[in-house]
Amino acid sequence: MPYETIIVEKKDGVARITFNRPEVLNAFSPRMSEELKAAVGDIKSDKETRVVVITGSGDRAFMSGADIDKTILAWVDMTKKGKRVMDDHKVYFYPTMLEELPQPVIAAINGFAFGMGSEIALGCDIRIASENAQFAQPEIRLGIMCGGGGSVRLTRLVGKGKALEMCLTGDPIDAKEAYRIGLVNQVVPAGELENAVNAMVKRLVFKGGVALASTKASIVATLEMGVKDAIENEARLFSDIFKTEDAEEGAKAFLEKRRPQFKGK
Repeated sequence: MPYETIIVEKKDGVARITFNRPEVLNAFSPRMSEELKAAVGDIKSDKETRVVVITGSGDRAFMSGADIDKTILAWVDMTKKGKRVMDDHKVYFYPTMLEELPQPVIAAINGFAFGMGSEIALGCDIRIASENAQFAQPEIRLGIMCGGGGSVRLTRLVGKGKALEMCLTGDPIDAKEAYRIGLVNQVVPAGELENAVNAMVKRLVFKGGVALASTKASIVATLEMGVKDAIENEARLFSDIFKTEDAEEGAKAFLEKRRPQFKGK
């Protein structure tokens, strides 16, 4: 599908998705939802892609939230007509789709990450923020609440108290505070964001694709399971990985003192 609201680039094992509506601070829209679903679906089946990076165009916003008129007011009108928002909501792009990708996903947060922008960042695996980044779940100010997993992922990431504070007040926090509470992995000067993201990409891109996917799958599943079930799941993934060519290649490369040539199979 032709992309109008995002830019998708693939090079050297890295897929890069850029929200591209800088005139409205990269606000989320129904069209962007369709395009993100298509892009993520394509990346999910692309064996050549090892790492995914998501960012926003311009230097002000990662994503400022959703278009009020095209999403929230549309859902208000839908409810008045007796339809369920949940049914429509299910066809939208959802941050869970990022967790379901086999590849690790890095959020390069270059400014405002509000509402859906914050929720998409929370759905990524690693978050690197510039010093001018801000995070907020401001839905409460519009008389609504988080709908893209924000209240759930925030609670699991930063704890009940801070999640309640952010979601009940809608107040933003800056990058320094986001790092302090564990919402982001790194904070760097704005001019160094790209270098920091590229450095993280290099730490991941030469790893075996199967090992990356299995490790991510184990950690994501852990949040849904009890300890015993999660350990059993990890054991199954661990056992299955020895069926791959990458496992043999990794061991041989270590013994031969060379960089492994992983094939993702």
